[in-house]
Amino acid sequence: MHRRAADARAGHRRRGPRKPDLIDRDFVAKAPNRCWVADFTHVATWAGVVYIAFVVDTFSRRIVGWAASASKEAQLVLDALEMGIWQRDRDGQPHTRGELIHHSDAGSQYTSFTLAEHLDAAGIAASTGSVGDAYDNALMESTIGLFKTELIKPGRPWKTLSQVELATAEWVDWYCHRRLHGEIGHVPPVEYEVAYYTRSAKPQVIATN
Repeated sequence: MHRRAADARAGHRRRGPRKPDLIDRDFVAKAPNRCWVADFTHVATWAGVVYIAFVVDTFSRRIVGWAASASKEAQLVLDALEMGIWQRDRDGQPHTRGELIHHSDAGSQYTSFTLAEHLDAAGIAASTGSVGDAYDNALMESTIGLFKTELIKPGRPWKTLSQVELATAEWVDWYCHRRLHGEIGHVPPVEYEVAYYTRSAKPQVIATN
């Protein structure tokens, strides 16, 4: 564990070559596992600042991965990415190498060698928005805004990392399985994805004269 944390800190300090913007503010994907957007935010607690990272699939608005930590080193965003990969594998819908884009801002955690190496190993293309431009990651900004509005602000004051972590887990479950999202037809993200896979599995009927 100590070795892993040390590697993450070293990777956080070493930046890789800046990746191009592969989505150009187009946050509409044609299927799951085509484009994930990522970012993190912070929450003040009595025990200190807690950082929460999220990974969202732009097709369904589903939060596929997240992580909470007292540190904002590269390991935070890597843990969120690894949860997303694990979540899709567990659901039987793993990403296909070469088809998935991971988009983020130009923060040092997202441009670190640590994350770049893991994305490359997983066959996921890295995409980076322009510096200081929130619109280049607007969907992620919107998700974090809802997180703050629906959970963090009403739940204050927060006391510990564990309290924030447990509450976030419950909120993510509600957000993905029960919250209605207008952008996808007023259904929860998981239901929207199930409908997509159901349609995709149906045999195509070809009309004949």
